[in-house]
Amino acid sequence: MRSIWRGAVSFGLVSIGVKMYSATEDKDVRFHQVHRDDGGRIKYKRVCSIDGEEVAYADIAKGFELPDGQLVILTDEDLEDMPLGTKHSIDVIEFVPGEQIDPILYEKTYYLEPDTGPAIRPYVLLREALEKSGRMALTKIAIRQREALAAIRVRDGVLVLHTMRWPDEIRAAEFGFLDEDITVRPQELKMADSLIESMVADFDPEEFSDDYREAMTALIENKQAGGEVHTPEPEVEEDTGGQVVDLMSALRASVARAKGGTAAKSSSSNRGRDADDGSDTESSRPAKATKSAAKSPAKKTAAKNGSVGKGTTAKKAPAKKAASKAAKKAPAKKAAASTQRRRSA
Repeated sequence: MRSIWRGAVSFGLVSIGVKMYSATEDKDVRFHQVHRDDGGRIKYKRVCSIDGEEVAYADIAKGFELPDGQLVILTDEDLEDMPLGTKHSIDVIEFVPGEQIDPILYEKTYYLEPDTGPAIRPYVLLREALEKSGRMALTKIAIRQREALAAIRVRDGVLVLHTMRWPDEIRAAEFGFLDEDITVRPQELKMADSLIESMVADFDPEEFSDDYREAMTALIENKQAGGEVHTPEPEVEEDTGGQVVDLMSALRASVARAKGGTAAKSSSSNRGRDADDGSDTESSRPAKATKSAAKSPAKKTAAKNGSVGKGTTAKKAPAKKAASKAAKKAPAKKAAASTQRRRSA
């Protein structure tokens, strides 16, 4: 066994160094989640719900959600600084009769072993005292950053520690039939007593077994013997570029983007209609201002010429004059060219 905690049991001026081990283990038949078609293992990754990136275990903290939805984030450093005096000690508060502790309070069970040679003598001393008095030591201990009540008793010469729930963690049995006035006839009670007496026995846990586990084991062995086994293909490493895309997040983002694009097109179309209609809306004002600014130089030019129509005629007139001058110059150029040829001859 591997110890999961190391510290000391303290009562009065006596301190006993101990190591703690889990006293129980699960024997359930464990299964892996696999793909039905090819037997590939189903993997789960720690993904941030905001950015969709996979988060390393070292970057994960504890978050406490407040009633308004905000979070208080606690790091490992914050938890290490918690003022717990029972981090490395089991402090005995009092010794109580074992029958006074309701089994509903028990949670998990651990073995305590003397840590070193010098710790064996006081360990045996506490064990003998508990056995002689018939009492249990009520203590406090902090395991995995959580403080709990615990009871220490003796079992087969070893100190056994039961972690316990706090009283406010036990639910009240509030059932309607408890308020009903139900009477039991003496004859019925006598028959029940007789039935109980006929089934009285000493408890021997070895007489009991997990029938479901045995049936499941037999089923697996039968399938194996019948050749109903599957050799999974080698796993393919998925190259995600360091990012894991959550399907639901991706779908939500796609829908939001699509809605945003539709809204943008609708807004642009509305601005165009508003400008054509000449309506004075918030969306059309900037467009009007731009058009006015673009038209203003042309209006100024037209104003100088008297009107837009006159300005257009005035612009065309110089072009006609230039064409007329070009026509007059053409014959002169031809005559000059003819004279030059005669002189050369």
